[in-house]
Amino acid sequence: MPQPVGRNLPLSLPRRFIGDLVHFAHRVPTVPVERLMQLAPVIAARQRAQPRPSWCAIFTKAYAFVASAYPELRRAYLSFPQPHLYEHPINVASIAVERRLRDEDAVFFVHLKNPEKQTLQELDWQLRRAKEQPIEKISSFRRVLLVSRLPWPLRRFVWWTGLNVSGRKRAHYLGTFGVSVYSGLGAASLHPLSPLTTTLNYGVIAPDGGVQVRLVYDHRVLDGATVARALGELERVLTCEILAELRCLQAADAA
Repeated sequence: MPQPVGRNLPLSLPRRFIGDLVHFAHRVPTVPVERLMQLAPVIAARQRAQPRPSWCAIFTKAYAFVASAYPELRRAYLSFPQPHLYEHPINVASIAVERRLRDEDAVFFVHLKNPEKQTLQELDWQLRRAKEQPIEKISSFRRVLLVSRLPWPLRRFVWWTGLNVSGRKRAHYLGTFGVSVYSGLGAASLHPLSPLTTTLNYGVIAPDGGVQVRLVYDHRVLDGATVARALGELERVLTCEILAELRCLQAADAA
């Protein structure tokens, strides 16, 4: 009886992209900081809101509020022409989105400027667009596939240039902070890898409103105490500004 035989598979464009991302993320000395938040009032208000915004939109907007108040969270470490920090004037959220490309699931990143200045409905619309529109119609997705088609040495040079030469272009093409979650699938990453200064991640929200929220940060740019304070401010924003917006959605639906 013939024995099963394995097969070699070439790296697809999405696998090349993730390989390049992880390569540069491994060079960043990242540290995760976690805070247990109590969001029972936010959960209740979200349940009654119409339309009901996604948790991704809620956390992205809340963290953007915090990053507006803490300029350190909008900084990045650049190594060229000599090591220095660059501070971007606005927030650019880089949110991981799973899409189906040919015969595999692929991860792309959609970039949202100034999330704190948009409504939750507007953020949700952009996230839905990133999940539903043809991949070739979304500029950041097209760019990923274009770069991933380049030969290996040229791809790595493009990545290195994007991360280290121009702070303004780095923020434009890669974002100022990341959001990577899959709590909707009942799981959470404890230490997501990213070349960005901070990456927001949260776990499954418990029925009593408890949720573990994490920030993975670049220790060359920030210290742990700053990140701990930012997490405390994030909880305050969620239970104040975001809660008020959710209640406005409920009131508008009732009216």
